[in-house]
Amino acid sequence: MLNLVLFGPPGAGKGTQSEKLIQHYQLVHLSTGDILRSEIAAKTTLGLEAKKLMDQGILVPDEVVIGMINSKLNANPDAKGFIFDGFPRTKAQAEALDELLKNKGTSITLMLALEVSETELTKRLLLRGKDSGRPDDQNEEIIRKRIEEYNRKTAPVAEYYKAQNKFKGVNGVGSIEEIFENLCRSIEGK
Repeated sequence: MLNLVLFGPPGAGKGTQSEKLIQHYQLVHLSTGDILRSEIAAKTTLGLEAKKLMDQGILVPDEVVIGMINSKLNANPDAKGFIFDGFPRTKAQAEALDELLKNKGTSITLMLALEVSETELTKRLLLRGKDSGRPDDQNEEIIRKRIEEYNRKTAPVAEYYKAQNKFKGVNGVGSIEEIFENLCRSIEGK
């Protein structure tokens, strides 16, 4: 089973690249952002609470995210593998994911980290905000806070996977195809 963590700060291209990886390797996509946005659209209690936090650039609590991931894993028992997009975001989440996967007889194969400068991220997110209507992509202050939150809380997850020899950094700047080819080389060269 091929289980990938696609990693990178907001605006790094995780959504775009995960779609290409899903098609190429026939993986099930687990995007915590998509799951949360669908909860927000449905105006569930979880969705309303998540929206309040996301609009402030704050991460949603671990136990909520872990529960959603477990449900998605259980709903796809015959999957060839999963791509975790935007998760885990903390070392505690990575440890919880490892435990969850171990209990299901599998593990993370590789963490692929899209590496993009803060200037490029801000530019991409502001552009995306014009098209998406997402308030968290339209305010430079919130964007900076999200990137800062990523660097402070999420970047240490890379060290967790480096210690397991499961980390690969990939340049996240270039054409979509160039970045995709680099990701595939990293997966196949594990």
